[in-house]
Amino acid sequence: MSLTVLFFGATADIAGKRRHEIEVSVGESAGVVFERMLALYPRLADHKLHVSVNQQFATDDEIVYDGDELAIFTAVSGG
Repeated sequence: MSLTVLFFGATADIAGKRRHEIEVSVGESAGVVFERMLALYPRLADHKLHVSVNQQFATDDEIVYDGDELAIFTAVSGG
């Protein structure tokens, strides 16, 4: 199965790109994919990060499916 990982803001700077295509196994979770990205881009661990799947905040145990988009981004604030 194929999944697109999107990077925004500081995470894109760290990864050196805005998107990364990755193969995932059936039943793989968002948390596992996130850990795989941390292994590829260890500097991501220096930031407080959030993960979404298909534009919805995701928990670590949320299962991802073929064609999903997983986004990794830093905490944002506004006012």
